Amino acid sequence: MNLSKPQQPNHRLPKSALIRKSGHYRAVYRQGKRFRGRHFSLIYINNDKDFNRLGISVHGVKLAVDRNRLKRLIREFFRLNRNFMPAGKDIVFAARSKFQPVNAAEINSLVSQAMHIARPTVTSSKEAGP
Repeated sequence: MNLSKPQQPNHRLPKSALIRKSGHYRAVYRQGKRFRGRHFSLIYINNDKDFNRLGISVHGVKLAVDRNRLKRLIREFFRLNRNFMPAGKDIVFAARSKFQPVNAAEINSLVSQAMHIARPTVTSSKEAGP
């Protein structure tokens, strides 16, 4: 009689999905393309992997508890929405001091707005036929 718990899907964010080396951050900042939101930027470049990786940079948030909460929320957003950009990107999420989302869903909404504003004609040009 096997009383073990049933296998549940693994919803963790592995360390391999995070940018961890300063040289990789520098490359993203130097060569990356940007989406700018009201109090954050998404900077990204292609990587040689078949999955996206996340880096987090928080500026101007003085209290460690607030910085860490913000980083947890950003990681949670990425964990739930790893493919919000096409696969194979190194993405740095640079948050500024006034960026104070309530939850990961709010970050998702703000990122979607920033990406839509940055390229509003990408989807509409494909839909418009000859």
